[in-house]
Amino acid sequence: MSAEPASYLSGYRLMWIFVMFDLPVGTKKQSREATKFREFLLDEGFEMSQFSVYARFCNGQDSFQAHLKRIERNLPEKGEIHVLTFTDRQYENIVRFSSQRRKRPRKNPDQLAMF
Repeated sequence: MSAEPASYLSGYRLMWIFVMFDLPVGTKKQSREATKFREFLLDEGFEMSQFSVYARFCNGQDSFQAHLKRIERNLPEKGEIHVLTFTDRQYENIVRFSSQRRKRPRKNPDQLAMF
């Protein structure tokens, strides 16, 4: 058996994609475009972390590049969009606060169990 499966499942190879955006909504057209972009992200398997921050798990750099191309093809006409990646190990270390209290780390999604 090769060593590839162990490295394939490494917490340093598995990644999270974060899409953060600030889109104008001053006109009906801009508002529709912003809504369409959010709906696109949900259809692509992203989940809303905050109103303009969406996150999705992916399996490495090739998967990230494929998602990035789809995001690029669906960009709204105006606005700022930032796409970040974190390894699964880095994601585990995110510190969250809610209502002045530290939250426990998030459980990795069930889709990790499928790998």
